[in-house]
Amino acid sequence: MPNTDSEVEYLENTVHYQDPDRERGGGKHGSTRTRKAEAEENFDDEPDETISERLWGLAEMFPEPLREFTCALVCLTTRGVRSIYRFSCSASWIFFTTSIILFAPVIFETERAQMEEIQKQEQKQVLLGPGSAMTGISGPTRI
Repeated sequence: MPNTDSEVEYLENTVHYQDPDRERGGGKHGSTRTRKAEAEENFDDEPDETISERLWGLAEMFPEPLREFTCALVCLTTRGVRSIYRFSCSASWIFFTTSIILFAPVIFETERAQMEEIQKQEQKQVLLGPGSAMTGISGPTRI
């Protein structure tokens, strides 16, 4: 139920509205064809816009302080990501080179000690025979 005069006027206008194509006798199918053709003609008349031009046009809708804040936020985020990336690269380089320098001698010395032990076992086996190398290892006990 309408409450104001403007709503009553709006309803009266919508009741008496008639489609202009029906008055001409064009029907629905003929009108859509002409509307599509008109839309294509209007589209061809418009100049081509690049994405950056569209974004720039959209940016002008917002107030200047909001645009400045957004620009500052994007710049700060970009700088932060770059600095974190640089720091992580430097930190990983320092970590891996330091670990190689510190642990490589220990690994080499352990490997050398194992090789000496293997050489001593081989030398003992050659001098005393094949059964003597196994005497150090206790076999299964008989009950």
